[in-house]
Amino acid sequence: MKLGLDVMGGDFAPDACIQGAILAKESLPESDTIVLIGKEEIIHEQLKEKNASPEDFQIVHAEEVITMGEHPLKAFTRKTNSSISKGFKLLKNHQIDAFSSAGNSGAMLVGSMYTVNSIQGIIRPCTSAILPKENGGITILLDIGTNPDPKPDVLYQFAILGSIYAQEVYNIENPKIGLLNIGEEEEKGNLLMQHAYQIMKDSRKFNFIGNIEGRDLYNDKADVIVSDGFTGNVVLKQIESMYRMMVKRQLADEYIKRFNYEKYGGSPILGINASVVLGHGISSPLAIKNMLYLSKEIHEAKLSDKIRLALNRYTND
Repeated sequence: MKLGLDVMGGDFAPDACIQGAILAKESLPESDTIVLIGKEEIIHEQLKEKNASPEDFQIVHAEEVITMGEHPLKAFTRKTNSSISKGFKLLKNHQIDAFSSAGNSGAMLVGSMYTVNSIQGIIRPCTSAILPKENGGITILLDIGTNPDPKPDVLYQFAILGSIYAQEVYNIENPKIGLLNIGEEEEKGNLLMQHAYQIMKDSRKFNFIGNIEGRDLYNDKADVIVSDGFTGNVVLKQIESMYRMMVKRQLADEYIKRFNYEKYGGSPILGINASVVLGHGISSPLAIKNMLYLSKEIHEAKLSDKIRLALNRYTND
């Protein structure tokens, strides 16, 4: 398997990316190859500094870099020799099996939709985050920022995508799907949530359990929590802030330590025809390593194929 990595993406690139790739290489099977995509001279310099051999990796030169502050669509279409653009070309041409980046998330989404394309029938791809449950399990929260202003039918599809992701990657049988809202009652929330509830409540495509409040994020009430990207992003960043504050105050026990984003590596873009993972902009070497692992896991799970088959099945039911 060939795992592509944008080594120029992220606040601490390329150093953190190269170090993360070295960490991943140490424990991946010899049959797996990490493809480092970025400025070749810098990659060789970084590998030499870290006493790593270029022969342990495949290196693809990309002269340009899409920075965090650039407009995603303009940057992706104009910077055709950027590490993100090159990564998607390799992915489209099956020269790599999965592609990961901690760089410009908007450009990664644009690349996904315009290069490998959304799965037929998907209105909008989405991203997710993993929240640790108190009982040791995990909850999947989606969307976390890709779609800040979705329509009710898009939230309905998020429930389908989250259900498939929970089953196929995390082996959760018949996952419980909740809708993030300001109350449990059916009529609660804004118009978006009220309408989404109505089309989700009678669905036979997934196990809908109703509205979920913020206090239920960490218990076992739901396995997948559906949200618009605006709310989901606010929730996720609040969680990250609380985690950092508790670590700083030395209040982090074993459960709290499970909120460390580094453990999860990133988020797959769900609903596209390939295996693509977005990493956190502040990704450390450990986070980069786990981002590569996650890209391998979702490719081995054939997640995109299973989403496509599930959508076809649902359409024909």
